[in-house]
Amino acid sequence: MEDSRRAKWRSARWWCLGVAVVLPLPALGADMSEAEMIKSAEAAAPAAIARDATIVSVGHDGKMQVLRKGANGFTCMPDNPASPGPDPMCGDANAMAWAEAWIEHQPPPAGKVGFMYMLATGSDASNTDPYAEGPAPGNHWIETGSHVMVVGAKGMMDGYPRTADPVTAQPYVMWPDTPYEHLMLPVR
Repeated sequence: MEDSRRAKWRSARWWCLGVAVVLPLPALGADMSEAEMIKSAEAAAPAAIARDATIVSVGHDGKMQVLRKGANGFTCMPDNPASPGPDPMCGDANAMAWAEAWIEHQPPPAGKVGFMYMLATGSDASNTDPYAEGPAPGNHWIETGSHVMVVGAKGMMDGYPRTADPVTAQPYVMWPDTPYEHLMLPVR
């Protein structure tokens, strides 16, 4: 597989996994029309971002499909039906690079702060284990709601709570003290 296709596949795979929950890789929007998938993906971000974002999904064949080419550097994906709640996401190029590093268990790119939207809510997750697949004793499973994330800013989040069991209605650091720590900012 050529490098650009491999990078796109990793990006799509990340979206399928969700920001915080590792799930089986279904075809996203398996029961949705293309128009419904675009609408779901657009629900992740403010209209001013979503209307010009690239919209992608993963087809039944496991390959990333561009549903709509965008022009603003953001990529959005519809809800993953295998996740516990609605979780369409939209991220800028730096957020996508950070997510690829997370999925590949690699260090995030240095000097690249990224921004992600999950305004239609988010999947529940462990706040301490970036690779937890579900609630388990000691993995500090939390419930998230609508939020935005600042990723790639490790070491620059002084003053925000870094507790294992944060109050998720307030800003907090998710996955503290891991290479993938990021700032969670609730918006509802």
